[in-house]
Amino acid sequence: MSYQVLARKWRPKQFSELVGQEHVVKALSHALDSGRVHHAYLFTGTRGVGKTTIARIFAKSLNCEKGMSAHPCGECAICSAVDAGRFVDLIEIDAASNTGVDDVRELIESAQYAPARGRFKVYLIDEVHMLSKAAFNALLKTLEEPPEHVKFLLATTDPQKLLVTVLSRCLKFGLKRLLPDQIGGQMRMILGKEGIAYDDGAIEALARGADGSLRDGLSLLDQAIAHGGGKLQADDVRAMLGTIADNDVGALLRALAAGDGKALLAESDRIAGLAPDFAVVLEQLANALHRVQLRQLVPAFVGDEPERDALDELARKLDPEDVQIWYQFALHGRRDLPLAPDVRSGFEMTLLRMLAFRSDDGGGVAVSSALPPTRREAAPTGTARAAPSSPAPTPVQDRAPVAPAAASSPAAVPRINGLADWEAWIAAAHLGGPVGLLAQHAVPKSFEGDALTLALKPEHEVLCSDVLCRQLQDKLGEAIGRKLRVRIVHESVAETPATRAAKARSNRQAAAERALTDDPIIQDMRRQFGAEIITESIRPAGNQP
Repeated sequence: MSYQVLARKWRPKQFSELVGQEHVVKALSHALDSGRVHHAYLFTGTRGVGKTTIARIFAKSLNCEKGMSAHPCGECAICSAVDAGRFVDLIEIDAASNTGVDDVRELIESAQYAPARGRFKVYLIDEVHMLSKAAFNALLKTLEEPPEHVKFLLATTDPQKLLVTVLSRCLKFGLKRLLPDQIGGQMRMILGKEGIAYDDGAIEALARGADGSLRDGLSLLDQAIAHGGGKLQADDVRAMLGTIADNDVGALLRALAAGDGKALLAESDRIAGLAPDFAVVLEQLANALHRVQLRQLVPAFVGDEPERDALDELARKLDPEDVQIWYQFALHGRRDLPLAPDVRSGFEMTLLRMLAFRSDDGGGVAVSSALPPTRREAAPTGTARAAPSSPAPTPVQDRAPVAPAAASSPAAVPRINGLADWEAWIAAAHLGGPVGLLAQHAVPKSFEGDALTLALKPEHEVLCSDVLCRQLQDKLGEAIGRKLRVRIVHESVAETPATRAAKARSNRQAAAERALTDDPIIQDMRRQFGAEIITESIRPAGNQP
């Protein structure tokens, strides 16, 4: 007997066997049990979530010899014929290969004849959006008023391409993408009945790789079983999928948390040796950041992942605002990989971008040392922070400013005649985290009335989100006690607070290295014992930027 793939062998034959589509099953079951069955149904959803499977079970429920109900017997001649794909009154049409009006006219003509064996003649049209406009128009009248013995079941992955006139004639059911836990549970059930040993890590990797499609997941499962010689081991599955282990992702995040560029690149080199799909690795990194953020911002969240201890530790170490901006970098990096000179350099550049924008008060890379105190620290002595009487206007980018609203209270407005004044204003506004990064990489271009125009380099455009711009505007306005309108333009600038601080840190680092090298005791140790100075371990004293 020839081998039958798992997706076909374990295709559900009853509504109760379906996974993750309870909302559709409930509605169809009520319709079948009450006898109030519509003449046309439309099932939408991504590939492999059960559209045609539900349609076939529905056809079997309509025609079961033991009566129409949501629970077909599965044993009668009609149920067996439907399961075997040879029931004469279930006509399956692939619209992708039968797109023309002549095909539809043939369907309409055959619909006039009574069913040969069952109660209803059921037309299942898969990928119905592929029909031509002329074919749709020919079908409309029959779809609206079919003979009493005809039911139409339409399935599509792209309902936006359907005519409104078709949608209005059908009851529409949207099938959901399945969650990894749902796909993994079905895989475990199948493997248990098949008698195949497996690692939990292998199942989790396959369930994530299925991307919401149970059919795709079972196809991957077949492939993984063949790849592993009849066994499912996590390392084999990761090699097949191009993914990496969770502890490899954790190692990247720990290096980022420590601000250790050397360790970060070492981990990147080791991961590159596994020949992964770097886009998938960035996706794994984003997933890990999501789980870290849940622990940080949702006190009631209790994770049950195998690596939960490592995630708990990262949640304690990382700044929540860093997690947010790193998540965005992971998404943007994944999208931009095809534009990189090669995918590995694009992956490493994404990691380095995360490192460069790490909000740290010392011990990190040069850019991160320039960050101001976080918003949780006290404001500088003598700084007034008055809240405006009403919400501030939304900032705009590269648009002409509108007329300013009246100030909420009189206050002395600081002047800006250089970077020192801008840095003082940043400190007074108590800017930290991503909004602080935005301010540190910007420079004032003009300040007239209540309108402040800032220049930002195009390469830092990722920081210029509406949320961060609004926060910057609000914080600066609070610092001066009046409403402020911030306008940001993208253009090249010579020096910013961030580059100035980076240069100062570089100078301090060089001075610290010279001081250690010129120290008489160190020189004597080098002469007598052959001691070496590890420059990467040298840090200037103090945490001041």
